[in-house]
Amino acid sequence: MSYYDYIIVGAGSAGCVLANRLSADPDTRVCLLEAGGSNRSPLLHVPAGWAATFKNPKYDWSFETEPEPELDGRQVYWPRGKSLGGSSAINGMIYVRGVPVDFAAWEHAGAKGWSWEEVLPYYKKAERQQIHDDEMHGSDGPLHVQEVRDKRPMDDVFLNAMNQAGIPSNPDFNGVDQAGCGYYQFTQNNGRRWSTASAYLTPARSRANLTIITYAITQRVLFDGKQATGVEINRSGQKQIIQGAHVILSGGAVASPQLLEVSGVGDGERLRNLGIDVVHHAPDVGEHLQDHILCKVVYATQPEHSINREVQGLRLIPAALRWFFLREGPLTTGSAPVGAFCYTRDGLEAPDVQIHFASGGTLYNNAGKIRALKQPAVTAVVNQSRPESRGSIHAKSADITDAPVIAANYLSSQLDRDTLLRGMRILLNIFDQSELQPYLGGRLSPDVETDLNDDEALMAYIRREASTVYHPTSTCSIGKVVDETLHVMGVEGLSVIDASVMPYVVSGNTNAATIMLAEKGADHLLAARR
Repeated sequence: MSYYDYIIVGAGSAGCVLANRLSADPDTRVCLLEAGGSNRSPLLHVPAGWAATFKNPKYDWSFETEPEPELDGRQVYWPRGKSLGGSSAINGMIYVRGVPVDFAAWEHAGAKGWSWEEVLPYYKKAERQQIHDDEMHGSDGPLHVQEVRDKRPMDDVFLNAMNQAGIPSNPDFNGVDQAGCGYYQFTQNNGRRWSTASAYLTPARSRANLTIITYAITQRVLFDGKQATGVEINRSGQKQIIQGAHVILSGGAVASPQLLEVSGVGDGERLRNLGIDVVHHAPDVGEHLQDHILCKVVYATQPEHSINREVQGLRLIPAALRWFFLREGPLTTGSAPVGAFCYTRDGLEAPDVQIHFASGGTLYNNAGKIRALKQPAVTAVVNQSRPESRGSIHAKSADITDAPVIAANYLSSQLDRDTLLRGMRILLNIFDQSELQPYLGGRLSPDVETDLNDDEALMAYIRREASTVYHPTSTCSIGKVVDETLHVMGVEGLSVIDASVMPYVVSGNTNAATIMLAEKGADHLLAARR
């Protein structure tokens, strides 16, 4: 048995941040546990490699939701990262913070101390901004942030079409105003993915007081009464006990509530039905799940206007060599180089839909892997920024290796259905602009048989095609499961610090906010020790 001041379960977007910040004091012993392996694979460093990690059991947990009632009973595939860096090692790398109204809602939900003014310093602390130099950004943090290196003519064509459609240009979605269209910022450094493993863990790995254990499945948190005393892990089939003064769960919105429940913290009746001894009755564990849901529009185009031909067959070889030697070319591309934040109705404090555009088209094949369409295409998607729908994630059994039951409950709110429908109309209007017409072939999705003037037909298409933006949050919310310092209420020596503690999903991609949460959470933990 070993003893640590902090045991961090999950070396993902939050866990790597915590490992760095908490081990900065050489007198503090920190243990970081990761169920996956290292982040040495090129797939986790080449930006475009994210597509090859999906449904790859080495890097992806490959969860699925239960059949979704409002999506024609479809199950939705949920990739989640399984390696050092977690989902920051396989995500689309888009860096978006959210807007002040998000954090006002957090405060209203009980997250005292999490206003926009109070979280902005932590965004800046994390950030090494390579584009904008002003009071909204940080320049000396570990997280490199830059625009995509491989800008394509079609990106500017789509931006011009958005301008034609009445969407103004915005040079910085993380500036004073989120609204408008422009280039996204990415967590990259010199054309290389910059996960939290690269940003935070690599500089700290040599510290004698930091122990990193990979391929360690944490089976449960151990308690003495209501005091967390350590964790039980399974590594290579061997059970080990790791003891510590404070346990931190950083497994994300899927794994953290499941681990709480199998450890005896959750709804008492639910746990007893699974044969789990109840340590503390906490009925909100696993509840209040939120996620962004998107729908797509795809058009055919000429080969020279689509990235598809450059990442297939023999053409992939020069693209790979260009990345390896120059850190340039199509393999430096994140999930979507350009996009927008728009209003679907008057009277809103912030935009309520987000657009992503890429000069390519992809499909899932029968094995669930992403592959480029053989036909040259361009794709844009739209998602609602602040959904009302709430779902849940709960343990299926007392065995942590059984995938949890995920009920996202997408589009269960009328507001969500109306907003996504209006967002699709904004997207279709952009594709109708004259700026785009010389570049477009036929519409591939929705197919030409879909009557776009019919709301019911368009809604039927959304139900058939809508999918996750990979942003699950809120299953261990501040004010419901953890307090404003991210300690689990009702027990001692246990915190949750990851996207699961967000009272509401932020208006945008969630990775930046998760890193901010970990930065602020580390300060709360360090303050408690002083």
